[in-house]
Amino acid sequence: MKRLEGKSALVTGATTGIGHAIVIQFAREGANVAINYLRHEEKAGETLKKVQDMCQSVREYGCRDLIVQADVSKEDDVVRMFQHILKEWGRIDIVVNNAGIEQSSPGHETKMEEFDRIIAVNLRGAFLCAREAIKHFLSREGGGVILNNSSVHEIIPKPKYVSYAVSKSGMSNLTKTLALEYAGKGIRVNAVGPGAIITPMNKAWIDNPERKAEVERHIPIGRAGTPEEMAAVFTFLASDEASYITGQTIFACGGLTLYPEYREDWSTGG
Repeated sequence: MKRLEGKSALVTGATTGIGHAIVIQFAREGANVAINYLRHEEKAGETLKKVQDMCQSVREYGCRDLIVQADVSKEDDVVRMFQHILKEWGRIDIVVNNAGIEQSSPGHETKMEEFDRIIAVNLRGAFLCAREAIKHFLSREGGGVILNNSSVHEIIPKPKYVSYAVSKSGMSNLTKTLALEYAGKGIRVNAVGPGAIITPMNKAWIDNPERKAEVERHIPIGRAGTPEEMAAVFTFLASDEASYITGQTIFACGGLTLYPEYREDWSTGG
């Protein structure tokens, strides 16, 4: 039996990178998948083409697809998105908070509108979707699963990305607090903390051989990860195989959280 057979899932920010890979892997494991996207007018045709291609892939695995446009940072959009999915399917079992953005800026030059925008998408959006998911989970039997796409920057500082790092450290406590609050209700809440992954968000170094080599030099495993490797972790956490895991961040980072600079014995001299 497929691990997610008969389950219905919502994946936010699902059109590229890790979100795209999660949709395909969930469908491969038997889940119906609601594909959330944020429509930018200048990229509307390109985005919708990606979504349609994803829907075709989902159907090829014998699963149902549903396209749901929403800006997760806006409460009305999130409420409407959940209402639409529940009207169509009647049930949601898994919610993946994948939508996220980042922008480089020295801390002292970071504008408040930039800071607020990143917190709004990455943290507020995750909370709003988790809140609506929990309301639904509590309204019926069987509990549910919430998975947050976090980052190694939950725990590793990221200079020039203070708003992003703050949003992910906040996501860590969001995961733990909701997990503890609803553990007795059959609701599991976990996070995945990717490291350096080959996604459009990281295009600046992926397409530059020198920069890519510099990034990978810091990774103990010696290479960047793939969206498919991240999707495999999300699929495990969404499945009953992870039924005794809640409140955790699983770092899928090639060893980045292991203080890789300490591979060389420079600190103690012995």
